[in-house]
Amino acid sequence: MKNIILTGDRPSGKLHIGHYVGSLKRRVELQNSGKFDKIYIMIADAQALTDNFDNPDKVRANITEVALDYMACGIDPAKSTIFVQSHIAELTELTFYYMNLVTLARLERNPTVKAELKQKNFELSIPMGFLTYPVSQTADITAFKANTVPVGEDQLPMLEQAREIVRSFNGLYGETLVEPKAVLPENQACLRLPGTDGMAKMSKSLGNCIYLSDSADEIKRKVMGMYTDPNHIKVTDPGNTKDNPTFIYLEAFSTDEHFQKYLPEYANLDELKAHYERGGLGDMKVKKFLNAVMQEILEPIRLRREELAKDIPAVWDMLYKGSEEARAVAAQTLSEVKKAMKINYFEGR
Repeated sequence: MKNIILTGDRPSGKLHIGHYVGSLKRRVELQNSGKFDKIYIMIADAQALTDNFDNPDKVRANITEVALDYMACGIDPAKSTIFVQSHIAELTELTFYYMNLVTLARLERNPTVKAELKQKNFELSIPMGFLTYPVSQTADITAFKANTVPVGEDQLPMLEQAREIVRSFNGLYGETLVEPKAVLPENQACLRLPGTDGMAKMSKSLGNCIYLSDSADEIKRKVMGMYTDPNHIKVTDPGNTKDNPTFIYLEAFSTDEHFQKYLPEYANLDELKAHYERGGLGDMKVKKFLNAVMQEILEPIRLRREELAKDIPAVWDMLYKGSEEARAVAAQTLSEVKKAMKINYFEGR
């Protein structure tokens, strides 16, 4: 069996550092590992429309932003197929068939869906497109026979639902679909990066993000204004590092080499945390170090992004070619699905 990756993002805004440590960085590593036969990276505009149906211009504009973020981070169109979801009509047909394999109650129990419904305050006015998001995601994965899906921890319930649908389909119609497995970030701090305001999740809608496209000044302003330990009032006070976004970010981004370069009085993060926890270390010093780390990591991404943005028609040409390639693959899978379901009535005519 071939090793195939399917992953992607909703174009509801520019991508932020939570996306970077949660999945983008890992995608680049997997892309360059040589261990995969094919990598598909989807800009999920159809899914973005489920809760932006009244603002399609926003989704359209953000397709460009997400494509730029991808390539700036190191996603190479020569190695990975980047495509736009809505261009692949076959995904919609697969979603329709898969809906018969899952109940409404099961969709409503999905923890990821429940959390997002609460966040978006849909209450009883839930768009059906949004509620069936896990089914659509299953179509995306299975259309390309992906057996590997790099995800953040919050997406694990979605992937488990996809696995359930695959097992149901194969049980009814014979072995046709490939059951996917998740690949999580190896660094635990990267599983769910908190917002700069201390909220549990970094989110575009909450305005607590550091974007990959942010300027150096914007990054510094956001880092220096970050939420820390509210009980660490004086420098001499012992501080909490466990639930402190500044230290969680350092867990996700800093290396021993960063300490050698920017904060040589500490050998590593463990030493810095120990000093903060016993007291005698101010938040400002920690934030200045974090800013230096973030600037070093994000500057080359920002510069590559600015260069790519000089030729937007080339970006859209890349997306069109990738989408055409992806559509041909999805069409083949759909043909196999319809054959398994015995609804390929006119095949061969």
